[in-house]
Amino acid sequence: MVTSTTPNIFTRRQTVFVLATLCCLLWGSAYPAIKNGYELFHIAAGDTPSKLVFAGYRFFFAGLVLLAIAAVGGKPLVSFDRRTWGQITVLGFVQTTLQYVFFYIGLAHATGVKSSIMNATGTFFSVLLAHFIYKNDRLSFNKVLGCLVGFAGVMVVNFSAGLLTFDFTLLGEGFVVIAAFVLSAGSIYGKKISQKVDSVVLTGWQLAIGGLVLTVAGFATGGAVTDFTLKSTALLLYLIALSSAAFALWTILLKHNRVSTVTVFNFMIPVFGTLLSALFLGESFLEWKNAAALVLVCLGIWLVTKEEKTVIPAP
Repeated sequence: MVTSTTPNIFTRRQTVFVLATLCCLLWGSAYPAIKNGYELFHIAAGDTPSKLVFAGYRFFFAGLVLLAIAAVGGKPLVSFDRRTWGQITVLGFVQTTLQYVFFYIGLAHATGVKSSIMNATGTFFSVLLAHFIYKNDRLSFNKVLGCLVGFAGVMVVNFSAGLLTFDFTLLGEGFVVIAAFVLSAGSIYGKKISQKVDSVVLTGWQLAIGGLVLTVAGFATGGAVTDFTLKSTALLLYLIALSSAAFALWTILLKHNRVSTVTVFNFMIPVFGTLLSALFLGESFLEWKNAAALVLVCLGIWLVTKEEKTVIPAP
């Protein structure tokens, strides 16, 4: 089993705060970056195959970057048994391929502001799933109340301005929520694997495998990503860099801490995503329903993790 040479650093409150906040900032910036990527690469809203290729490039190369870093650090990249390889492959397919099929399609059919708030449901899925998997992460009154308040926020953001219709589509907001659930399930599964595989190596392989499947699937169904310019290439490189950093750091934090201890910081993703989408996409943020939804989502996540007084390492 792989053990950390600094077993305490990733359980320190300051470390968790800084690294988790950085991850959430990077993930929040992905919303406007992806939508701008569609525009720069001239990928139409209904061109799903090209979206898969776009996502595949991002994650495949992000995985290669992490594997290269691990190799330079002298970490073994392939010395796993058949069972472990199978687990890594499943993780790559679920957490990268499956999740981002739903996420990229959903984001193309919903605004960046709305998607960033909808994606916060992943926090509540993580809490609910952890209850059935970990004995030290059971549901409590605060967690149940927090889940209800958070989902209320998700409901609010989908009402029209007149509160007479519910603005929700399966292909848009629905797919973003499904992506959040898949990510939550994949993260918990990855936490188990990370106890015996180095976190950077694990993240590198799951991103590379998942990204390769996305790329092949996109090309096989007629997709393509062209129009590589200095601006579009720089944006793709940014997406690759943010994926490498955020997923690796998040995997490390989940390895060394309880699920709910880490996911408390997820409230920052809709905050960063909403603000950055409004800033870079020119989307409306100052609508009462967006503000109310953001408050409810953040309140829900705070309630879910209210009893967390200290950072406790996972057994």
